[in-house]
Amino acid sequence: MFNEKEVVTKILKGDTRAFELLVKQYERLVFHVINRLVRDHDDVQDICQEVFIKVHKGLFRFNFQSKLSTWIAQVTYFTAINYLKKYNNRRTSEFTDDMENFHFTNETPEQLLTKKEVANYVEELILQLPESYRTVITLYHLNEFSCEEIGEITGMPEGTIKNYLFRARKLLKQKIEVYLKNDII
Repeated sequence: MFNEKEVVTKILKGDTRAFELLVKQYERLVFHVINRLVRDHDDVQDICQEVFIKVHKGLFRFNFQSKLSTWIAQVTYFTAINYLKKYNNRRTSEFTDDMENFHFTNETPEQLLTKKEVANYVEELILQLPESYRTVITLYHLNEFSCEEIGEITGMPEGTIKNYLFRARKLLKQKIEVYLKNDII
């Protein structure tokens, strides 16, 4: 069993095996958060490493007011956002709600499904969502954080998170319904 306080205490005393245990415990969480936000898959591993370096350096500031996973997800989220701001020439759409300029791919669902299985098609749709929607849907559905925890991670108000979840689900549902309708006909 993973005892957060015990592991953190050992890490702060210089125990490298305890840090390895922490990395193994949270590497999937970190990868999934970054992978949903950063589209350039070549950089995902580098950003994951950067996150764990930041976690190691900043662990002395963690005071157990939240779960360790929430704190690590917050470090991950802000590291990914900083990457996007630094390396994308375009303005990030983190809090943009401009649906008039929002477009899904021009490929039909059938074309996408020919290349990939259904799960990959849904993942592709999620990646096309605005960044703020991708963030909350990933943290809520894939990483199973509560709205309150997502608020701690992102700094977004709980009402905004619920709104983004609703809108993201609605967009995904509409796109999938179009596919199903075309598939039946």
